[in-house]
Amino acid sequence: MMNSNQLKIAEAVKGFLPRNEAHVLYDAAISVDVDGPFLEVGSYCGKSAVYLGYAAQSFGRILYALDHHRGSEENQAGWDHHDSQLIDQRTGVMDTLPFFRDAIFTAGLEDVVVALVGHSEVIARNWTTSLAFLFIDGGHGEEPAKADFNGWVPKVKKGGILAIHDVFPNEKDGGRPPYEQIYLPAIESGNWNEIEVEGSLRILKRV
Repeated sequence: MMNSNQLKIAEAVKGFLPRNEAHVLYDAAISVDVDGPFLEVGSYCGKSAVYLGYAAQSFGRILYALDHHRGSEENQAGWDHHDSQLIDQRTGVMDTLPFFRDAIFTAGLEDVVVALVGHSEVIARNWTTSLAFLFIDGGHGEEPAKADFNGWVPKVKKGGILAIHDVFPNEKDGGRPPYEQIYLPAIESGNWNEIEVEGSLRILKRV
């Protein structure tokens, strides 16, 4: 379990992952009983990477944290989840990488969390290592979500865990792509069993 200082650090990181979901995500990560690294798609400022990093650290694993760090559509100016503090004044565009790096440094996880800076579909095409744990919280549009499913989900080995954030079966609760393009195809494939639900977080295990 995370100690009080680790919890304090993790909860202070900027992000949209609620505390209850973050704790379930952490618990799912420490439950993994197959070999292999962890990987998350969508790191933003590092909140989930700190929780998963502490889980990975607890039993000698590595977390690859993948993000282009320019923000998703909903993070851009004029949208509800925009944060003007994340705009790089030199370029006029979002850059969450400095905030991510600060979070990982503060958490003492620089030897555990490896940042992958780039577009998910590009890195997925060139990735050959099987994963023990995959957390998808990337682009929430239809095409990015579909690309994350096709590019990353098949790389999780049997017995591994798939965690999906922002799954909303009821369209009144939020955007549909993570539900329609990731969660439903996984369930309908017959390759995954849902083992836990917490808020918009779904935890699945590969069978």
